[in-house]
Amino acid sequence: MRTYYNFNEKWAFTKQADRIPEVIPMDWNWVNLPHSWNALDGQDGGNDYYRGTGYYAKTLDKMDLPEADRYYLEVQGANSSADVYLNGKHLTHHDGGYSTFRVEITENLQRENLFAVTVNNEANDRVYPQVADFTFYGGLYRDVRIICVKDSHFGLDFYGASGLKVTPAVKGQNAEVTVETWVSSFKENQILKYTITDQEGKEVVSSFSRETQITLTIPEAHLWHGRKDPYLYTMKAELLQGEETVDAVSSRFGCRTFKIDAERGFILNGEEYPLRGVSRHQDRWGIGNALLPEHHEEDMDLICEVGATTIRLAHYQHDQYFYDLCDERGMVVWAEIPYISQHMPKGRENTVSQMKELIAQCYNHPSIVVWGLSNEITMKGDSDPDLLENHHILNDLCHEMDKTRPTVIAAVSPCPMDSPYIRIPDVVSYNHYFGWYGGDTSMNGPWFDKFHEMHPHIPIGCSEYGCEGLNWHTSDPVQGDYTEEYQALYHEELIKQFDERKYLWATHVWNMFDFGADARSEGGENGQNHKGLVTFDRKYKKDAFYAYKAWLSDEPFVHICGKRYVNRVEDVTKVTVYSNAPSVELFVNGVSLGSKEGKYFFYFEVPNAGETELVAIAGDLRDESFLKKVDTFDESYRLKEKNAILNWFDVTILEGYFSLNDKISDILKTPQGGALFMGLFSKLLPKEGDKVAGGFEMNESMMSMLGGFTVLRLSGMMGMMGVNLTKEDLLDLNAKLNSIKKPDHL
Repeated sequence: MRTYYNFNEKWAFTKQADRIPEVIPMDWNWVNLPHSWNALDGQDGGNDYYRGTGYYAKTLDKMDLPEADRYYLEVQGANSSADVYLNGKHLTHHDGGYSTFRVEITENLQRENLFAVTVNNEANDRVYPQVADFTFYGGLYRDVRIICVKDSHFGLDFYGASGLKVTPAVKGQNAEVTVETWVSSFKENQILKYTITDQEGKEVVSSFSRETQITLTIPEAHLWHGRKDPYLYTMKAELLQGEETVDAVSSRFGCRTFKIDAERGFILNGEEYPLRGVSRHQDRWGIGNALLPEHHEEDMDLICEVGATTIRLAHYQHDQYFYDLCDERGMVVWAEIPYISQHMPKGRENTVSQMKELIAQCYNHPSIVVWGLSNEITMKGDSDPDLLENHHILNDLCHEMDKTRPTVIAAVSPCPMDSPYIRIPDVVSYNHYFGWYGGDTSMNGPWFDKFHEMHPHIPIGCSEYGCEGLNWHTSDPVQGDYTEEYQALYHEELIKQFDERKYLWATHVWNMFDFGADARSEGGENGQNHKGLVTFDRKYKKDAFYAYKAWLSDEPFVHICGKRYVNRVEDVTKVTVYSNAPSVELFVNGVSLGSKEGKYFFYFEVPNAGETELVAIAGDLRDESFLKKVDTFDESYRLKEKNAILNWFDVTILEGYFSLNDKISDILKTPQGGALFMGLFSKLLPKEGDKVAGGFEMNESMMSMLGGFTVLRLSGMMGMMGVNLTKEDLLDLNAKLNSIKKPDHL
């Protein structure tokens, strides 16, 4: 029987070496796995986190290993390229930071052994991802173990997979389950035993065979039905020789049917099952991506609490432990490779290998329903023949390896609706940020209506939407202010629009959690993307979290918004209450303001004098909050950009004239504004082909997005673009804008 030897403890680590060691280096740092060397510098801003080679070394006495014929080293995650050495000999190289890989070590084991693993996350032009809005944490950030097996064993060389492929097909009340195995050194006197057990561990059916692929039937199969009933069976394959079990592998699976319909959305087991949920990155404050099981479990608990039915696991293969949790909790999952933002002609082989590993390693998870080909890959345009060919290759590969699941893309907002790129996958979703990066929230629903009208037979969804919300507050939220109030208002509007469009096959909020993006310098806290419904440390659920809980969750609750916004200057202030109850009553210092009936969001005008105790009642549920009247605005609530030389409230504004606080798109609508912008300010902007934030390149699509920014907001992001503006530069530009009269319609 195979055994697993945990290999996580006491590795020597350094970023200072230039070669693998010949003996264990006692002057290196000692770390336990999982480990990332960018846990801190990858989250503090400046886009200066270490991207290079990290060296890991560990000794092993062979006598400590369980007795076996063959030994394999298994690395479950090394970002992004890795080389494995044993006793000075190079054993393998692996490109791709998010999938499992293995190498046999049997012939190179001695009594005393020195393992060395070099991991490299530096920039290159062949391994994805290279351009994206998140930190590419380096390290051995998942488990490492040694698998100990007999000569005859279930295969360990097939793209890091388990050696067991399970394909259930629902036929009437039954399920026909095809199981395929890979056996190394399969001997004449050996036989395979296949057994299916139910969720309680009771045997359902078993069979002995010499065939490595057979079909078993589950009578009256209990279906896996998402969050309503995530029922799991277990398939176990045993390699027998007489009475001895030589090797055994097992995998849980679920029996379900699903269809993605262009008109009715997602259909699970014949029932309409709306997919409304979130996206997730696999990192944490102060930890990076070196997550432990308890971190994954807490994330899943929070996603379940918000009421989501689906998760887009972006933008790469996630930990198998989390896919297991998705199976158990009934989440419907979008799984994808990190083919993102910028196509690399030399990266085709890497997209293929990462897709093969994703499908091979994740095939048995019933939670996964689509394979994602790419994300926002047309940033530089959608007509590159090499890009299109790469997608056709990936699309065909997915259908060849898995005939049960469709393919999908996440298209960037400016990608044309009639793009040839759109027609490659089976299903399409778009990343739209109308109301945050340009445009306004009202544009989202009509855009999808137009696409649906143009392509009535292509299922369309929203793969990303969101806006940043930090601990800033206002009673008059506006786009770009980074307040918790605007984030909540934005999501209220998107929920209203998505709620009435059932043809959307799936919607995924960007993002469930704030995450590390070291190139970012927005919102007053650098190094993070703050679009999460929950803070990076998972300690605070933003008000927008409860907006989704009201929309999606069946768990009764009531929540008063604005608990961090206590001190207010206005005599009458707006208070929003979220609940999934049909009515809410609000009490102010014990006096009822009346009961309001509605759907999800309840709005009250509250007298603001002295100190006010608020109590919201919905059935048997209650929530409390507190307000305090102040004479002047509490400056601790106002965004002050970190390292900013000018904030919006320092800008001179003349009634009826432009200023730095106006949107670039509005300024460009006037002849004088266009001349000024193209003449003076365009000298400061990146030119087409220039590298900008996160490695993106400036082009027409990027410019159209930037039109929705205020001039000041864009100037605050220019540090990421390699442009350093002085206070004098901005004041001079503002003076010129103050001389341009706004049109009457603005």
